Amino acid sequence: MDSNNFQGFWGEHKHYYGKAVLLVATLLSLFLLAKTLAAFKEYSTAGRDYPAQNIITVSGEGEVMAVPDVAEATFDVREEAKDVPDAQKKVTEKMNAIIDALKALGVAEKDIKTVNYNVYPKYEYRNETVVCPAGSYCPPAPGKQILTGYEVSHAAQIKIRKVSDAGAILSKLGALKVSNLSGINFSIDDEEALKAEARRLAIADAKEKAKVLARDLGVRLVRIVSFGEAGDYPIYYARAEAFGKGGDMSAMETPTPEIPAGENRIISNISISYEIR
Repeated sequence: MDSNNFQGFWGEHKHYYGKAVLLVATLLSLFLLAKTLAAFKEYSTAGRDYPAQNIITVSGEGEVMAVPDVAEATFDVREEAKDVPDAQKKVTEKMNAIIDALKALGVAEKDIKTVNYNVYPKYEYRNETVVCPAGSYCPPAPGKQILTGYEVSHAAQIKIRKVSDAGAILSKLGALKVSNLSGINFSIDDEEALKAEARRLAIADAKEKAKVLARDLGVRLVRIVSFGEAGDYPIYYARAEAFGKGGDMSAMETPTPEIPAGENRIISNISISYEIR
């Protein structure tokens, strides 16, 4: 096509090409606008929380078994006297002897703690004697409270870190004639680590259940929207072993009791809610 013919063809059709270019430019502008709006929407919601439309909730349980490694018991010493200083002296001498004996059995000083110390007045109710003439009626004489002395009590709590010595230590406290002895309670020194392990097992259990449920429902897990936890409490199971037997302790005049330590079962129950699509 020569130049004259081309110029004629262009002059005849240039308005069609102009419309085509305008249409392409318009479509390109709309496409770019849509992409810009989508990017802006994504940017505006990034890092922000938004309510989940569809969720499923699953539960999980984890448990850890462990043998207690700490035993605790509480005892007190009580003495009476006419006045407070004498009663305090008796209690102090008796408690000091008990503490020395506990230390000799391996209980550390830091594991012996006073939990209570009280002084009580002691009263006795007495009726007055009334002498009546023969054959006459005399009304009962009024009574009154008479202070007879004072009672002092000193309560202490001990922590036994060698659980196998628990029976011998309780036996020794009995031989030293403590007034009251309560316990024994078994626990685990580092129980938080066991609770964390039980929680990890519970979370793994819940996640596995969520995967199976999502597959069966034909949906996809998007994100975790809530988490709840209950439990973390110990359950005790007694074992048949006896502690406190053998060694020099078995030769004591007081029988050594068998103290089963049992096992602690640490349980964690959790629930996880997932957004699904």
